[in-house]
Amino acid sequence: MMDLIWGGEPLRLLPQKAALLPERRMLLVADAHLGKAVSFRRLGVPVPQGTTSDTLARLDGLVASHGVEHIVFLGDLLHSAHAHAPATQAAIGRWRDRHPRLALTLVRGNHDDRAGDPPPTLGIRCLDEPWALAGVALCHHPRAVPGRAVVAGHVHPGAWVGRGLDRMRLPCFHLHSGVAVLPAFGGFTGLHAVERVAGDRVIAVAEGRLFDVPGG
Repeated sequence: MMDLIWGGEPLRLLPQKAALLPERRMLLVADAHLGKAVSFRRLGVPVPQGTTSDTLARLDGLVASHGVEHIVFLGDLLHSAHAHAPATQAAIGRWRDRHPRLALTLVRGNHDDRAGDPPPTLGIRCLDEPWALAGVALCHHPRAVPGRAVVAGHVHPGAWVGRGLDRMRLPCFHLHSGVAVLPAFGGFTGLHAVERVAGDRVIAVAEGRLFDVPGG
């Protein structure tokens, strides 16, 4: 874990590719993309099964470990309209049944525009960005919000580490110009290499820990 102050609020970065506002007991999760695998299989692309269940199980662990009372999904909770398939919705419904008192909020992203809001039975409040909480603004798209520090997702940031044949790209947090971009939480998502400039901070995720990536 890494703790910092962001917009005047404690913000804890987690190696599970999420962040926590500990004083609010609020978990921030970007780009879960539930139902992405089934969307690809509908197109005839052979991809692994069980990715939605794995993503939900990791949420279970974070809720239990950190005493979470509220999860905010920073956009792209559902990948597409195919995520409304009965099997996917049943898995999400079972997860919701395990956490009936947990507050859930979705700050809509671009995929949510196409997928539509989650079913009302899940009890997820849906908002457009930005959602302001004191000195912090919660968004999907990385963007400046005057007077507030932003936490966002959308770009699935990845950082190159190592050299030569040992070079690899890892998911990362990218902090730049008052915007903290979280890695994609979903298990079936790609990575987009960050373009860093002087003053940026890039924090990679590997083997259940976080570490600063030098450079820039």
